Amino acid sequence: MTKQPNILYIMSDDHSAQAISCYGSRLSSVFRTPSLDRLAEEGVRMNSFFSTNSICTPARASIMTGQYGHINGVRTLSDSWRPDSGPNLAKELQSHGYETALFGKWHLHCEPEGFDEYNYLTGYGGQGSYQNPEFQPKGEPVRCHKGYVTDLITDMTVDWLQQRSSGKPFFLMCHHKAPHDFWEYAARHETLFDGIDIPAPDSLFEDRSHRSEASRDYGSSVTPRSKVRSLYEDFCLPNYVTGPLQGTEDLTFEQKGMAAYQKYLKDYLRTVAAIDDSVGRLLDSLEALGELDNTIIVYTSDQGMFLGEHDYQDKRWSYEESLRAPLLIRYPRSIPAGSVCDKLMANIDMAPTLLDYAGIPIPDAMQGTTQRAVIEGSSDEPARTSVYFRYWMHLAHKHDNPAHYGIRTQEYKLIFYYGLPLDANGAIDRPTQAGWELFDLRSDPYELNNVYGAPAYADVTQRLKEELQQLKQQYRDTDDRYPELALRSQC
Repeated sequence: MTKQPNILYIMSDDHSAQAISCYGSRLSSVFRTPSLDRLAEEGVRMNSFFSTNSICTPARASIMTGQYGHINGVRTLSDSWRPDSGPNLAKELQSHGYETALFGKWHLHCEPEGFDEYNYLTGYGGQGSYQNPEFQPKGEPVRCHKGYVTDLITDMTVDWLQQRSSGKPFFLMCHHKAPHDFWEYAARHETLFDGIDIPAPDSLFEDRSHRSEASRDYGSSVTPRSKVRSLYEDFCLPNYVTGPLQGTEDLTFEQKGMAAYQKYLKDYLRTVAAIDDSVGRLLDSLEALGELDNTIIVYTSDQGMFLGEHDYQDKRWSYEESLRAPLLIRYPRSIPAGSVCDKLMANIDMAPTLLDYAGIPIPDAMQGTTQRAVIEGSSDEPARTSVYFRYWMHLAHKHDNPAHYGIRTQEYKLIFYYGLPLDANGAIDRPTQAGWELFDLRSDPYELNNVYGAPAYADVTQRLKEELQQLKQQYRDTDDRYPELALRSQC
């Protein structure tokens, strides 16, 4: 019988694929991630991996369960996961002979189940702090650890690897807090980017006139555009964590926006630099233990992140920079080195895929599907032709994002902003205008031209709406539970 592979699952929080140099974004000219790039060079880079709900807690629950939030009970940041209520990736692996452990960010508002050992961040609503954070170890009191959070999580992960002696295959989750806001970097990266200007996206000062009125004037910004929440205003506060943005009072709107963008990107990328250091340490540890090539190494994020594109910060929207997460996988026993895959994969596919690699039956209750053949390049046929996504937290947390759902295919994206809180925990009870947007990703990969309503796209629109309804039926997320929503979708 073939030995089950070890699995090292490394996940950051809010890490944009734009901020990993092997993805070749505008940032790769000024920022390199050699350890993350090594995973791509020695494995596969997935270019079309999407979160089905671009917000932390629901995305993490979908990864653990292979289910959408309306099925596993975690639709919003205010929902708590019940690990015993359905499929649980860690439990499945543990019950089939794996030694399991988790270190770092958990953020599912419950005690982890299915782990032989864990030590997760606590405080700040489950976010933890960057400096001297508190951790909750299994069966012990909360303890404060002195140091920088990314390094501490790496230390715990490496120590566990070096001290284990069971002889079992392992499933090890290393979950970083970084680069979640607000960005505090390690002291060793203080001077990174001194004297360097970070290239800005062409859409930083985007003309939104092409957009639906349902989305046009919403969303927290980098520039002073948003009167609800902007990074410019946050950075000007005297107690901002890495020092206030000063001397900008008399600048033009565009100059203020560019000053905020430069501070944002430099602070953000400095926190990412420590993650790359961490990945390098983990690779070195596995190599020293003789386990490197026996281990499936996954690097990903719970979702993407806006780095000034469309003048957005944060995530929550379902435009590409937010919906798409990075995914790098190294396993030389079956994944060809240096391969690149453009086929669609959703985060609900992660649990079924890892179970497939472990030779464990995939529970029927999981809604995702294994992507092993796609990852290995052994099949030309995609495992899925579309991704259904949904964001429930209407206007929450001053990020001002209207609730919506939609479909992403290889060629198009259709979004319906229904603009209602419905019964979602934490959503704001202030309805906004409903509306549709359609993007032709073949000719408009940066989503700068909404073509919904254009006669040339009438047939495409109808086909996508029909497929969207089919997916809603398939995933048991139909609008008939909400009469007011069903009416709005006819707009």
